[in-house]
Amino acid sequence: MNFGRLFAVIRKELRQLSRDRLTFGMIIGIPTLQLLLFGFAINLDIRHLPAAVLDQSNSWRSRELIAELASSQVLDFRHHVSAVQQIDSLLRSGEIEAAVVIPGDFEARLERGNQAAWQVMVNGSDQSVQAAARQLASFPLSSLQYRPGVEMVRPVEIVNFYNPERRAQINTVPGLIGVILTMTMTIFTGMAIVRERERGNMEMLIATPLSPTELTIGKVLPYVGIGLLQVSLILILGLLVFKVPVRGSLLDVYLAALTYIAATLALGVFISTLARTQFQAMQMAFFLFLPQILLSGFMFPYDGMPRVAQWIAEIFPLTHFLRLIRGIMLRGAGLGELWIELLSLAAFVVIILAIAVRRFHKSLD
Repeated sequence: MNFGRLFAVIRKELRQLSRDRLTFGMIIGIPTLQLLLFGFAINLDIRHLPAAVLDQSNSWRSRELIAELASSQVLDFRHHVSAVQQIDSLLRSGEIEAAVVIPGDFEARLERGNQAAWQVMVNGSDQSVQAAARQLASFPLSSLQYRPGVEMVRPVEIVNFYNPERRAQINTVPGLIGVILTMTMTIFTGMAIVRERERGNMEMLIATPLSPTELTIGKVLPYVGIGLLQVSLILILGLLVFKVPVRGSLLDVYLAALTYIAATLALGVFISTLARTQFQAMQMAFFLFLPQILLSGFMFPYDGMPRVAQWIAEIFPLTHFLRLIRGIMLRGAGLGELWIELLSLAAFVVIILAIAVRRFHKSLD
């Protein structure tokens, strides 16, 4: 081996990397941004879960219990309801993740000590919420003092809505629809348009009467069908292999998926306007893919993140799609109840696609 020639190749490669501003920027930017972002954002301790309270006892002891639960910072009581039916509606629409129910004979139950004195109803379609409920059940509460000498059962009963068996697949499979679509649609679309530029086909397309908008939509539409095919495959396998139900409307599932596919394809088109090679397109797709996975609530609890990380997560379409698909499939919610998430996805599509088409038009010029 000639070390002089080897050093010359190394020097040439480093010079080439330094000229490629995008790659060089990602070498420095990816580890820096991800270390700062994920180091602060990833937190397994859940705080400030949106919750409701139903106090049928309305005694000083029940009020003390509510105050202690609020001070634990696990629950954030945003609704005071008067009936269990209201709790069911709030859970189904995703406005709350948990609810505390204190029965009218709360103090009598504490005195007897032979049955649970209060309940925590949780959204069982989210594993992190289940973990928070177990954490809350073991929290020491001074308001739950009962008659000395009475052997008392666990004072709280956890009622698990939508996933009474506590199966992890119930939570994971719907989320995987979003994860798989994010990975495949963004990469495929970004690379498909860049590939035309790399192979020299873009000049021929420019010579045709196609407008930039027609060219962009024509490149994107085939992947809409591919995305819907992937959704169907996951739904069928999820039902047959993991027994994951679709409690809501199947039409709502496909409408939500179609909106999300449009969002990921728009993101892919936007990436294609920035990248000059397929390798760069894949790099940028991965750069956007990883934060979505970690901040959307798929892997780590959304409510455990700092407020700034939650603001960043709200920008990503996967965050809104996870709420949509879990709400429809697991809680039986309709698109009318989840309209905010659907509107957020639609706004993302319009904004990103408009920017992408505008940039694509300039690149054609």
